[in-house]
Amino acid sequence: MYKYNDIKQLHLEITQRCNASCTMCDRNENGGAVNQHIRNNLSELSLDDCIDMFPPEFISQLNTMYMCGNLGDPISASDTLEIFELFRACNKNIWLSMNTNAGARSVEWWSKLAKIIGKNGAVIFSVDGLEDTNHLYRQGVKWDIVERNMKAFINAGGRARWDYLIFEHSECDVERAEQLAKDWGVEKFIKKKTGRFISSTSEKKETHQGINRKGAVTQVLAKPKKAEHQNLALLKQAEIEKTYGSMKQYYDTAKIDCKVAKDKNIFITAEGLLMPCCWTAGRMYKWWHNDPKVEQIWDFIDNAGGKDALNAKKHGIKGVFDTGIMKDIQDSWAKNSIEEGKLGVCAMKCGSEFDPFAAQFK
Repeated sequence: MYKYNDIKQLHLEITQRCNASCTMCDRNENGGAVNQHIRNNLSELSLDDCIDMFPPEFISQLNTMYMCGNLGDPISASDTLEIFELFRACNKNIWLSMNTNAGARSVEWWSKLAKIIGKNGAVIFSVDGLEDTNHLYRQGVKWDIVERNMKAFINAGGRARWDYLIFEHSECDVERAEQLAKDWGVEKFIKKKTGRFISSTSEKKETHQGINRKGAVTQVLAKPKKAEHQNLALLKQAEIEKTYGSMKQYYDTAKIDCKVAKDKNIFITAEGLLMPCCWTAGRMYKWWHNDPKVEQIWDFIDNAGGKDALNAKKHGIKGVFDTGIMKDIQDSWAKNSIEEGKLGVCAMKCGSEFDPFAAQFK
């Protein structure tokens, strides 16, 4: 796939903590209880962890470092600012960014973040509605805090992008949100066409029932109604199934067009594990499995020597590369089927004919 010296982008999940309970996030059981596989031992990377894993010469070879977690939000971590400072001190030209719900921290914290990141970076604000709608998906996030923090970051000179994930309940606010973005000085407003209405086994979903921390039912999420807000890849699913017989048969034969191989990207989890991407790492702790190791990705992890062998805090990035997990994943793409060892998540996320993720931004 690529070697240590080829790495140009670092995708960093610094924490499994989050102030929100979004109803389609794997961190929560439909927005309710925290994922059973992490709830008793939430992981987080410290500044010292990052100093150990990322020596100055490694940081200097990167063109991008961005914080975005499968299981947590960077604003909930203790050392977020200090870690950004580390990367900026070692590489003046690196692009620094993070994705966040913006629902925590003080005005002073956001102002300092803007100064650290500077003009060679940005914050992507994941805000999916306005005062009456954002919290219906981003449960636990208060609009007044989001507005205050976005303004504080922008007013301190920070560059902002607003990613607006469109559901049926929030598409009525899209135009007003886009105008607010202009008024506040947001540089780019993305009308994100959700690709989430497909199950982990690629079954179509028309709705998704949310619950809260107490287990009470909350918002029923549904696809947007307007054609311009719909994910074109999901609309193509029936055509794929007709051509190949089923989504499974498509995945068995799908040509892999690996997104992270193009960008020379690696993903570091909040446990310090090195994986090719957030999607491969994201199969590790699916909350609906009593035994998370039923997921195929664990075959590759175990073949590499287990979780410990992938721990960059212990072995460094070079040491994890030496396990061969990156090559094993790439070699699996030549297998005839998932049953024969082709890594299924690669076909699901980077198959050349069906890509709901990329279609969110088109």
